[in-house]
Amino acid sequence: MLKTVPGIGDILAQTVLLESGNIKRFKGPGNFASYSRCVDSRRESNGKKKGENNRKNGNKYLAWAFIEAANFSIRRSEKAKAFYQRKAKETNIILARKALAHKLARACYWIMRNGVAYDEKRLFA
Repeated sequence: MLKTVPGIGDILAQTVLLESGNIKRFKGPGNFASYSRCVDSRRESNGKKKGENNRKNGNKYLAWAFIEAANFSIRRSEKAKAFYQRKAKETNIILARKALAHKLARACYWIMRNGVAYDEKRLFA
């Protein structure tokens, strides 16, 4: 079912499935995205940065897989491309790719957890 997500083919689907393990061990999509290194590692107090705070925690292979999926989905999906271009105008291209990878990681979590079909309208609403 992961192969229906734009940008995820046979190899990336197998990588995501094998590297994530039992999906029920994650409390929610945010925890899965964090394990996949698709979120920032921040440690702030009173609006001041206090360090990088374990930025290498998580699975580096899942991080690679979701960045690759984001790169491919920009080419294959018009809605993903529009999302990426909108984010790239706001920040920069690296953060825009990371935001798209985060969206794809959250979608993959729900697909694996509940066995639901991929719905592009819900992802890019």
